[in-house]
Amino acid sequence: MNAERASIQSALQQLDLALQRHNQWYDAVIRTLVCDLPGEPDDVAPDAHHRCPFGRWYYEDAPAVLHRHPGFAAIEEQHERMHGLAAKLLGSLGNGQSVSVTDFDAFARELENLRLEIFTLRRDLENALYSLDELTGAGNRIGMLGVLREQQARVDRAVQSCCVVMIDIDHFKRVNDTWGHPAGDRVLAASARQLMKQLRPYDKLFRYGGEEFLLSLPDTDLATGHALAERLRESVAALPIPLDGHASIHVTMSFGIARMEPGLVVEQAIAHADKAMYEAKRAGRNCTRVWVEHTATADGTPST
Repeated sequence: MNAERASIQSALQQLDLALQRHNQWYDAVIRTLVCDLPGEPDDVAPDAHHRCPFGRWYYEDAPAVLHRHPGFAAIEEQHERMHGLAAKLLGSLGNGQSVSVTDFDAFARELENLRLEIFTLRRDLENALYSLDELTGAGNRIGMLGVLREQQARVDRAVQSCCVVMIDIDHFKRVNDTWGHPAGDRVLAASARQLMKQLRPYDKLFRYGGEEFLLSLPDTDLATGHALAERLRESVAALPIPLDGHASIHVTMSFGIARMEPGLVVEQAIAHADKAMYEAKRAGRNCTRVWVEHTATADGTPST
């Protein structure tokens, strides 16, 4: 199991346990309100959302894979609002006042909104798990076109530019033939990890098939994409990949870049990037070529 898949599965397990503890907290609050029992001091404190079991997990123990998800930040705001309303209910009870129906309904709505945020995050994690390539941890082709079509829609609306990059491991068949398919799997996994380590949070790497990868670079023009591809190419070429029973080996990659164009379908951008990648192969491999005005060039400038 690759590291990304394992981290998502662990995050799902932790999220489920935290939700279970949150439900236990809720049951205790309802029991306090219904049975007119003394409330817990932590539940009426200004920082109650930090003190409850769910809050302690959220602020102290939640894994990094969750912190990178935008839905995780939304939970914080919802959770704090819900605790503020719970404290208001418990405070009324502690002062010998009746619990307002309006206040209780507001608490119930915020509680439901919090649960919705948590379940949405959980669904997103499950979808991410389903759409990961098991060997490399890159995205697989199941979710690739959906991501790219969303990006194409932004390009069509002139909201954001985007480049796609086709990447192929050079002489990959030689690796399999020389050291065996387990070595080939090791090379695929190590190369993908090296690429993903250096990507920006919003860049997406997909395993396109075999030894080919496709990279989506939102908010990126051709010059920036070319510079990024060159950094990735040099980084992979310098990476020693250990093989069981053998000395470490090095592999190189060929890169082809194309820009998403308004009014064109995603598949056309992929085809352009693929043609540019094959130009990189013909140029001797271990290099980058850019598709510009129907011509693949070395630096993104049209050839004459």
